[in-house]
Amino acid sequence: MKNANKILNLLTAFIAVIGACAAVLVCFIVIYTNINGGFSANGNKSSSQSIDVVQIDNNMEDSTAIPVSAKQETDAPTDSHEDAVTTDTTNYVENVIRDNASANQNENSAETLGQKNALGSAKNYLSIMNFSYLGLIDQLEFEKYSHEDAVYAADNCGADWNEQALKSAKDYISTLPFSYKGLIGQLEFEKFTSEQATYGANNCGADWNEQASKSAKTYLSLMSFSRDSLINQLEFDGYTHDQAVYGVESNGY
Repeated sequence: MKNANKILNLLTAFIAVIGACAAVLVCFIVIYTNINGGFSANGNKSSSQSIDVVQIDNNMEDSTAIPVSAKQETDAPTDSHEDAVTTDTTNYVENVIRDNASANQNENSAETLGQKNALGSAKNYLSIMNFSYLGLIDQLEFEKYSHEDAVYAADNCGADWNEQALKSAKDYISTLPFSYKGLIGQLEFEKFTSEQATYGANNCGADWNEQASKSAKTYLSLMSFSRDSLINQLEFDGYTHDQAVYGVESNGY
């Protein structure tokens, strides 16, 4: 009798366990159906929504996906949704690029010893002489600085290259006579740009007739010239015909 009761109790417990498992299975089916069937909208409206995800980096260890936008599902996809996804992805990539550029700039913000010394040398040179941008780089490289350090120094020395060209122009005409064209050519030879050289010649305050007169006097002190040959020589030096004639006549021709 006792054995019969034990068997009956075990059977009852087994039936209870089966019932519990069945209940769990039913709950799982209901939950699975709701998840795959969509979410109900507020009120009486019912719609199916899905969230698009764009995989940004396939190399990420966690395979992280970033949600881009939520859309209302319809029978046919629209171009506006695709444009929104593309725009969001582009914005994300641009932000990543900006962040990386900012990080690289911060990493490179520390001045190397070579850059520091090259910059110091550049400022010393500019305090006593006039240089073009390329002329300064050449001078620093002549001092055995690397090209990269020389460029860094020229970029960061604070020089006004137009002002450097103007100072050079004034220095030249204070020691030697130049025509307008001749002075521009000399400044370009010193590796000033055409615009910088022109700025220097335009603003140096030279009297080009007076420069022609000085050039004629210098030539006559070295050798004999006929009037016409001296005019031709001054024109060859870049003086206009009128300036050359003035120069010759101011010296007694």
